[in-house]
Amino acid sequence: MRVKVVRRKKGWLGLSGGPLVQKRGDFQEKAASKGTLAPVKMADAVQPDPCSLEILSEKTSTPGSPANARNDCSITPLTPSPSPRVENRPRMSCPFSVVVAIDFGTTSSGYAFSFTQDSEAIHMMKRWEGGDPGVANQKSPTCLLLTPDLRFHSFGFAARDFYHDLDPEEARHWLYFDKFKMKIHSTSDLSMETELEAVNGRRVRAIEVFAHALRFFRQHALKEVKDQSSSVLEGEEIRWVITVPAVWRQPAKQFMREAAYLAGLISPDCPEQLLIALEPEAASIYCRKLRLHQVIDLSMQPITNGLDADGSRPFDSSFRQAREQLRRSRHSRTFLVESGTGELWSELQTGDKYVVADCGGGTVDLTVHQIEQPQGTLKELYKASGGPYGAVGVDLAFETMLCQIFGEDFIQSFKAKRPAAWVDLTIAFEARKRTASPGRANALNISLPFSFIDFYKRHRGQSVEAALRRSNMNIVKWSSQGMLRLTQEAMNELFQPTINNIVKHIEVLMAKPEVRGVRFLFLVGGFAESPMLQRAVQRALGRSCRIIIPHDVGLTILKGAVLFGLDPTVVRVRRSPLTYGVGVLNRFVEGRHPRDKLLIKDGREWCTDILDRFVSVDQSVALGEVVRRSYTPARVGQRKIIINIYCSATDDVTYISDPGVRKCGAITLDLPEPLPPAGAAGGAGSAALERREIRATMQFGDTEIKVTAVDVISNRSVKASIDFLSN
Repeated sequence: MRVKVVRRKKGWLGLSGGPLVQKRGDFQEKAASKGTLAPVKMADAVQPDPCSLEILSEKTSTPGSPANARNDCSITPLTPSPSPRVENRPRMSCPFSVVVAIDFGTTSSGYAFSFTQDSEAIHMMKRWEGGDPGVANQKSPTCLLLTPDLRFHSFGFAARDFYHDLDPEEARHWLYFDKFKMKIHSTSDLSMETELEAVNGRRVRAIEVFAHALRFFRQHALKEVKDQSSSVLEGEEIRWVITVPAVWRQPAKQFMREAAYLAGLISPDCPEQLLIALEPEAASIYCRKLRLHQVIDLSMQPITNGLDADGSRPFDSSFRQAREQLRRSRHSRTFLVESGTGELWSELQTGDKYVVADCGGGTVDLTVHQIEQPQGTLKELYKASGGPYGAVGVDLAFETMLCQIFGEDFIQSFKAKRPAAWVDLTIAFEARKRTASPGRANALNISLPFSFIDFYKRHRGQSVEAALRRSNMNIVKWSSQGMLRLTQEAMNELFQPTINNIVKHIEVLMAKPEVRGVRFLFLVGGFAESPMLQRAVQRALGRSCRIIIPHDVGLTILKGAVLFGLDPTVVRVRRSPLTYGVGVLNRFVEGRHPRDKLLIKDGREWCTDILDRFVSVDQSVALGEVVRRSYTPARVGQRKIIINIYCSATDDVTYISDPGVRKCGAITLDLPEPLPPAGAAGGAGSAALERREIRATMQFGDTEIKVTAVDVISNRSVKASIDFLSN
């Protein structure tokens, strides 16, 4: 992407850490962010510096002056910055002895690990105690239980089963959290104080709930690693990887990192020990290793009314056979991967495109990659996209159906007064939901807990069967054995809204010019196991590309996360999901800039609130590609620089006050005590300090935005960080 640059004049930066002057350095024409200085009228000329800080005992604009409102945006560029440059980062020998990946899912979670000296073997976690009959328990339900006094009790099957066995009155005092992950994405003002609500209505800080879960995984994973390691491993020898949806914003990614710090996975002083992996990207990395016998090609299985073309077997039978084979081999828990790329990959040539659709519990997450031969690296072609169309949507549709039959007020009352029984009912539905298939002729039976039947009779004064008859919902029947019988039509009603959203989202993506000509569509994630989803995707897209499902589809992301931890350079180019920048001042040009952006400072006319972009939305950013900015303190003795960052979902923005532009974080630079120049006298020393340059380098090509800084005069590193959770 060619970037036009323009020369700019000198100005001042005054933010919450103190006023700054931007040093002679370079700025892209397309690089900016948002400020909040109010417009200054011509009559307000020659005001004191509106960006001076009260904490530094500086005078501000006169009370009532519009300039008081704007104190975020006063960086003025001097000379243009070169376009973002790429710093070559050769693959180095891994300083870690083992990589442990945690797939923190909406409905189920798990971990896996691999030793760097034997990186072709991926070890899955031990079988969990408890579990559902007929379900491969390689992962555990994402549910957590706290005692009434808020202490951690258990996670996964242990939490679910213990909560189920509690006396109903006692259960009301325990805090049970289930499918809580998506709260982090759906919360627009996510912070360290964001709370989660337990089933019983009590609230706890979300960061503590996530830290409890990660601490649980840490303890179990370390025990297994030590059991299999012949040497004593130190904490710094372990690299941790945590998976997140690709559609998660930067605050949610930082939240998971902060939870990992709180859980003791790593120290904040060693952030490089933790990688945040994007779920569909991890799946894509693993798919590179697949051999032909490890996948099912839906494009090779034409169907008619849920049966194969010859009418001989249900559509999903081959997948079930593969799952059985996988189950039988689960005793080893060790999966071997190709040292190079798999047979499937040999069919791809340089420039070939493919889509990975991660269909999980909470979201569908899509990424588009292009293969780069001969090195086998990946290039992202289109920014990650997706939406809240996971398997949880089917659960919510079931709850809505219950509300239609029994009344919303009753269902809400039952959830509040019999929380453990409600969890029981959702577990029963989950088990039956997995068996739903498009060719199924007989109804699915959902067991109603006795407490549900009894509670309804007390609450309404009539039987559950009478409620069903009165609801006129003919697609749901009542069994004398105490079960709801859901017909095929009922299951279609529950599945179709979510499945239609997934198919539509994939179709919209594949119609985009950058994505046309896709050869493969990989379906991964827990929901990809559903024959209902498989059939719908095959019918809609089977003629335009090959649809591939790995046999161990629910573990694809987990295995890929381990491979990503072993080699984070495998994805060479990513796309920026948003436009990022800072707010700057530029020389005011009459007729070009609006009058309400005019700021008079020291007799000069400035245009405020200009967005100076670091990177634009959907811009290709290579691994190691950086944007550099240089700043200098305006006053001797200043010890901190804080620069607000702004973002936008579009690139069609000029000012930080434009619609859709919002403050999303802040860069903090802690300034070390300056070293006086050798042999400098007082006056000369002061002049040198005024010219002190802090050079900040921001990196956008990784899964997280990173910032580093150097004090040029002393060549010392400056502590630098980006905070997306302070808003």
